[in-house]
Amino acid sequence: MFLDVLAPYYLWIKAFHVIAVIAWMAGMLYLPRLFVYHCEVTLGTPESERFKRMEIRLLRIIINPSMISVWVLGLLLVYLGHHWAEPWMHLKLTLVVVLSALHALLSRWCRDFANDTNARSQRFYRVTNEVPAILMVAVVILVVVKPL
Repeated sequence: MFLDVLAPYYLWIKAFHVIAVIAWMAGMLYLPRLFVYHCEVTLGTPESERFKRMEIRLLRIIINPSMISVWVLGLLLVYLGHHWAEPWMHLKLTLVVVLSALHALLSRWCRDFANDTNARSQRFYRVTNEVPAILMVAVVILVVVKPL
């Protein structure tokens, strides 16, 4: 297939994939923390508006492009490395789908804050903040140890 011309660049693709994962996870861990702090401020204040700008910029400039890069580069690595049939890869992809769904939820909650319609508590966002970390640990173990 036409993608086979990229095979000599496998390690470069992998390096950029890892960089994208780090950026995506940094944003996925930081955004819920911003939501926790945003819950503490009064609607309509300059501080609330500053949080809105920080959240949307983080989402648009870091998190969204990183997630797209993770998917594109990751699927390319799966193809080039012939990993489709490996059980650990199936579970890894499932967990990345779950992370992507969480990404969509964070985007939704970001819009809620932007529209001053957030109905969730600090505690909710504190718990949510742990989910990407747990999923990330599981993905790293699957990729490095390949227990399946």
